[in-house]
Amino acid sequence: MANSKISSNIKKLRTKKGYSLEKVARLADLSLNTVMRVESGVNKNPTIETLTKIAKVFGIGIDDLIK
Repeated sequence: MANSKISSNIKKLRTKKGYSLEKVARLADLSLNTVMRVESGVNKNPTIETLTKIAKVFGIGIDDLIK
């Protein structure tokens, strides 16, 4: 999985919506640390569950998040 693509997509979507990392974490029901690690690319292999929750925050499918 091209993780740098995922992290840049998350950052782009989050910026476009004007969401803070805290807001994404809250809406996705994930820890702030998890969201930060995925967006920064530190977490190279986020779980499908994590990606699904993040994608849902932005109203997109997981496939749109990873391409």
